[in-house]
Amino acid sequence: MTIRLGHSPDADDAFMFWALSAGLVQTPLQFEHVLRDIQTLNEWARDGTLEFTAMSVHNLAYVADKYIVLRQGGSFGDGYGPMLVAREPIPLEQLRELTIAVPGYLTSAYLALRLFLPDARTVAMPFDAIMPAVQRGEVPVGVLIHEGQLTHQQAGLHLLLDLGAWWHTETGGLPLPLGINAVRADLPEPIQREIARAFRESIQLGLHHRERALEYALQYGRGIDPATADRFVGMYVNELTLDMGERGKRAIVEFLARGAAAGITPPAAVRFLET
Repeated sequence: MTIRLGHSPDADDAFMFWALSAGLVQTPLQFEHVLRDIQTLNEWARDGTLEFTAMSVHNLAYVADKYIVLRQGGSFGDGYGPMLVAREPIPLEQLRELTIAVPGYLTSAYLALRLFLPDARTVAMPFDAIMPAVQRGEVPVGVLIHEGQLTHQQAGLHLLLDLGAWWHTETGGLPLPLGINAVRADLPEPIQREIARAFRESIQLGLHHRERALEYALQYGRGIDPATADRFVGMYVNELTLDMGERGKRAIVEFLARGAAAGITPPAAVRFLET
């Protein structure tokens, strides 16, 4: 059986799927890797396009009837996460007066921003266009995801707020759930479980053969150096990625429950594949 596997062309995703793409995982399934930006994958999930896909946790609120969340492959910011940056220091109380660039309205970064600042004025743009736009003064504030969290200081930008650190404090220590991998709910359960098993093995092989997996991931690093790529991957591919456990599940449920309570997202009954 061929399983269409959707993930973003980012270093952390590439690291997780290296072993699968290299044919190092023994499985009766055939995986067809479909690389698209996370906004596209979020939109496709609305239609159930792919059997196995990465998506933003925020988007799960809209597709919880179509997809079941895997315990493997989650991206969590454990005390860190998307960052609000500007060219100059700005008091947080002034943020509601300014336009903030966000990397898409279905991203978890956007939902986290709205939970922090419900009346935020926002404009959406591609995630890799935000930092240059802030540098040029086209937008006063931007929300950075991916490697921009590590490189914004080199670009001369000031950190105003780390949304992952805010969430950690706000929830008494929960990690900020950013991305998950999910299987379509209409797949037979044995297929769902084999996908989860093969994916977990791929992540484990990447962690055990870190240099080889990093070399593969660097082609998706948008010019960052190996040390920065290693640090970035370490932030989002770790023990919580191998198995989010009860702590990760609580974080996802809490994140979406707060979104629904604030009227930002619809209520969602999240399902997890227990393996």
